[in-house]
Amino acid sequence: MPLTSGKGHEALRRGRWSQSGAEYFLTLCTKLRQEALTTPTLLAAISDQLSRLEAEQIWHVRTVTIMPDHIHLLVGLGETTELSGAIRLFKGRLSPELRASGLKWEHGYFDHRIRADEDRLPIFLYIFLNPYRKNYLAAAQTWPGYLCATEDWAWFGEMTNSACPYPAWLA
Repeated sequence: MPLTSGKGHEALRRGRWSQSGAEYFLTLCTKLRQEALTTPTLLAAISDQLSRLEAEQIWHVRTVTIMPDHIHLLVGLGETTELSGAIRLFKGRLSPELRASGLKWEHGYFDHRIRADEDRLPIFLYIFLNPYRKNYLAAAQTWPGYLCATEDWAWFGEMTNSACPYPAWLA
């Protein structure tokens, strides 16, 4: 049955495949796209949970942008947990902090498994540029909700304009 025959998230889940060690581009949204993920309290909680899951070898975070109503991540999945389990841990552990801010997670998530031969640069650029393209800040400012693994920042950071996008990237 084709993916488009189901409704909503059911259709997305039908084609989902979890593979240890594979990299995934993920998008997680708040319910009704309510905005508050970028408050200092939630930014800290999200960053802590990203680090905690990395320490538990659930995933390896390559790059993340935390937007007011959603999160974009590029992660490498660990050996012990399927993708759905990793997302369940991440969302579940953050749910008390979200509820305290009047938020809930949207059911489901978007995922795209990255093929071995797929270029990562467009994904890094999409994640990095998202707040700029949404006009949340000027090109000369840095987004407080952007995180990048040290080894990835070594090459990707060199491409940026001192941790900011070049104006041509936003045209």
